Amino acid sequence: MPAHEPLGPTALGVGLLVVLTIGVLWSTRVPHPLAPSWAILRGAVQLAVISVVLGKVIASPVWVAAALTVMFSVAATTATRRIGWSWRHLALLGGAMATGIGVTLAIVFTTDALHPSPRYALAIGGIVIGNAMSIATLAGRRLHESIDEHWDEVEGWLALGATPAQSTIAFARSAVYSALIPSTDQTKTTGLVTLPGAFVGAIFGGVSPLEAGRFQIVVLASVMAAGSVTAVLIVRVLAPVRVRPAPLG
Repeated sequence: MPAHEPLGPTALGVGLLVVLTIGVLWSTRVPHPLAPSWAILRGAVQLAVISVVLGKVIASPVWVAAALTVMFSVAATTATRRIGWSWRHLALLGGAMATGIGVTLAIVFTTDALHPSPRYALAIGGIVIGNAMSIATLAGRRLHESIDEHWDEVEGWLALGATPAQSTIAFARSAVYSALIPSTDQTKTTGLVTLPGAFVGAIFGGVSPLEAGRFQIVVLASVMAAGSVTAVLIVRVLAPVRVRPAPLG
């Protein structure tokens, strides 16, 4: 936001949106109606801090690497909490996300799809990390819920001599598919239903629409690749079970 633009209108608009969110959820008696609003407040504070920090470190490879490490650590921890905290789950989700993100960014930069600069590394790295976190969470939760809901079927396969992996393979595949639906839909409707933030931000920053589109398609492909690897690795480890999983909180 340019320095001459006042923050008052922004604060007023965001405040009214928060009130609307709380009112709708509260009136419908949705559980945890304040959660989205607290997320907005937290996001605003974090964005304010990161905007100041990144303005000073965006050209430094060392500081960009440090920023991406912090982002990844928070993302892996957040995803782990969503599927049930344990050090085993943290190692699994962290390893799966690191593999998916690492392979994806290696392809992007070694092929020169994007120039390997700190600025591009931070931009695409942050986006891919955030999406990998969401996909990891969805894959883990969907698998857990499917196995719990269809435990009689799983138990039946086990009783017939199937291995734990064989008894849950259908739920594992479905969990991966379900986890990728939001990213798949976003990719399919880009330019028709939505204008992605990276694309709009690049144009607002003075980049030509063609260059912004080139960057955005690399981002979309990267999200799909990193998410696919992450989700598959997670369900491969979590799917084989012999005991009915406890309900998620």
